[in-house]
Amino acid sequence: MKTDSQIQTDVMQELKFDPSLSAEAIGVSVSGGIVTLSGAVPSYAEKSAAERATQRVAGVRAVVEKIEVSLPGSSKKDDSDLAKAIVGQFKWSVQVPDEWVRARVENGWVELTGQVEWDYQRTAAESCVRGLTGVRGISNHISIKSKVIQPDVVKKKIEEAFRREADREARRIAVEVKGTKVILSGEVHSFTDLNDAKWAAWSAPGVTSVENNLHISG
Repeated sequence: MKTDSQIQTDVMQELKFDPSLSAEAIGVSVSGGIVTLSGAVPSYAEKSAAERATQRVAGVRAVVEKIEVSLPGSSKKDDSDLAKAIVGQFKWSVQVPDEWVRARVENGWVELTGQVEWDYQRTAAESCVRGLTGVRGISNHISIKSKVIQPDVVKKKIEEAFRREADREARRIAVEVKGTKVILSGEVHSFTDLNDAKWAAWSAPGVTSVENNLHISG
């Protein structure tokens, strides 16, 4: 089992290893396996990349993300120009049903609203925005359209997906379905396992929300 000091060192090395990050601008502190990231970066894409890099490190149990986006002068964009760029990104993406998704921009902060059929469409809309110059933050309020589903069928599909991907983890995950909501509980070994479980739950037809109560083992 890693000590907090070892985790801190590994996270800092992982941040330095990622060429898309300005690692020297990011502070890392660790307590009980919980990593807190601080500092300021020049883009929202870097802010997101720092969190993903941290999650890749073994021993990390949770991430508290306090990084601020401080746009350099050349990256600051008028909100109307940024809104036009977002609309263009949606139109060019085969995964975003642009007629169902709306974006509101205020001081570089983007709020996404609307309804889509699948979680991957909601995630794709956010991905389209994340890499744009001038974005300071994203609030993704896109919802999933409700469908009539059979809880037993959904539960079975999710459990089958877990077994296909990682039988060891499947035995440690409990799945409960209430209406169109899936509740995951239990213990996994890493953020990768946790995210895979969440993805499997969202991939079941008819699911509109996922309550992820999984925790990473020490």
